[in-house]
Amino acid sequence: MALTTTMRAGTFAGRGTEGRALHRALWTLQGLLGVLFLATGLMKLATPLDVLMAQMQLPLPGLFVRFLGLCELSGALGLVLPGLLRILTGLTPLAASGLVVIMTGATVITLVVGGGATALMPLIVGVLAAGVAYGRVRLRPLASRRV
Repeated sequence: MALTTTMRAGTFAGRGTEGRALHRALWTLQGLLGVLFLATGLMKLATPLDVLMAQMQLPLPGLFVRFLGLCELSGALGLVLPGLLRILTGLTPLAASGLVVIMTGATVITLVVGGGATALMPLIVGVLAAGVAYGRVRLRPLASRRV
């Protein structure tokens, strides 16, 4: 009975003010990451392949870069749309986890190519995406978790 009362009050399964603050922080982070991945995904899909490969200077096949753009675009939508539409909200941590995989690969490739300091950006973005994945799993209402 107490669980349903706290869930109706919007306190995220009895977590109170901390749960609301974390929820707001995660939404802010999801929005920022969504914009970032939307922009990079659209850029990888819309830019002509020869121009894109000249800009990137990475030893990756062009079609693989297009695939990464599609994954980033899907991840950006997966970070924001389930929560906005309140449909299948369990997809948000999955989208964030997929983006962590992409950013891990980007960090490794950047280090291999020789950009030590430039590898910090994909590393930081990956850590932020991991924080979204962890935070969204942690905030799921207890009643919706499968046992």
